Amino acid sequence: MSSQTMTVVGGGLVGAAIAYGALRAGMRVRVLDQGDTAFRASRGNFGLVWVSSKGGKMPRYASWSRDALKLWPNLQKELVDLTDVDAGLEQPGGFWLGFNDADVRARADLLERIDREVGGIPFKMMDPSELRQYLPGIGPAVVGGSFCPLDGHANPLMLLRGLHAALRHRGADVITGVDIAEIRHDPASGSFEAVSQDRQSWKSDRIVLAAGLGNAGLAAQVGLHAPIASTRGQVLITERLKPFLDYPTNKCRQTREGSVQIGSTSEDVGLDDGTTTDKIEILARRAVETFPALARARLVRAWGALRPLTPDGYPIYQESASCPGAFLATSHSGVTLAAAHCYVVGPWMAGLSQVPAGFEVFTGDRFLDADASFSHDH
Repeated sequence: MSSQTMTVVGGGLVGAAIAYGALRAGMRVRVLDQGDTAFRASRGNFGLVWVSSKGGKMPRYASWSRDALKLWPNLQKELVDLTDVDAGLEQPGGFWLGFNDADVRARADLLERIDREVGGIPFKMMDPSELRQYLPGIGPAVVGGSFCPLDGHANPLMLLRGLHAALRHRGADVITGVDIAEIRHDPASGSFEAVSQDRQSWKSDRIVLAAGLGNAGLAAQVGLHAPIASTRGQVLITERLKPFLDYPTNKCRQTREGSVQIGSTSEDVGLDDGTTTDKIEILARRAVETFPALARARLVRAWGALRPLTPDGYPIYQESASCPGAFLATSHSGVTLAAAHCYVVGPWMAGLSQVPAGFEVFTGDRFLDADASFSHDH
């Protein structure tokens, strides 16, 4: 066990995975979690463990997602063995479904380019007749789709529960109900102090900012740049149905319990995490067009959640040059990347392994170029 300590600010999917990875690598870890008052991105995460089409504008992100999927079964088994919490991982492959020929052609071009540039991300384009061999319930509105055998899905809330249980099992200090307002750095000792809104404070040798939307205000205090905005995702869930959907899709997925999760939207609405009738109608209509049998299913719940998003949609992983030992971690894909955050990012940020190859593309400094423009496809 290292004699140093690391504080992780943020106990959501990203922070908990990094904290657990650092802990299992030998670091003494403290997690400062805002708790249920936080804008938990895990509440609105659709639960896909997905690589298909990711990284179209950044090949390193495509390979990062691909490698994360390969690590996921290890994390699933480890959490079950250690905590008896099942994160629900299934990786049967996944389908993207399109409603018009232009979108299907664009999808094929994108997947071909990604696999050509990165490698190891197989896919197959299918027409409706072939899709029905795997998804017999699709409707006539679906004109084509793609299949990636690497894809799957998991339960975001059970994943979060499992990570927190594993942290406590291994002896991490997990403190909830903490809203961090200030990060102080002592250049003489190299230590850090996290100060809460109510002026409690915690000192450590290293600090990781994994506070989601809160990173936007905290990062600058340790010389890091985090232009993070919120995007709202609304999600619907049906009553439990007889199993009919063996594969996750980009439109909906059936959980182990039988309910169908339908999603999701991507809305720029500030800090409003509510639901709206118009978006619920759009999601429900699209789901029925995809699988007409859902017209007979009852909706039992709808909710919204806020997710952190950078200008280009890709993550930021970076150590501060002016405050060594301070790190920033923010990502829109807390479920897909959970195992990589644990097994790769956690040990690196703990100082127990080298910076991962190619991570220079993930620094927040890429957004400092005044002449650059950014867009994302979320």
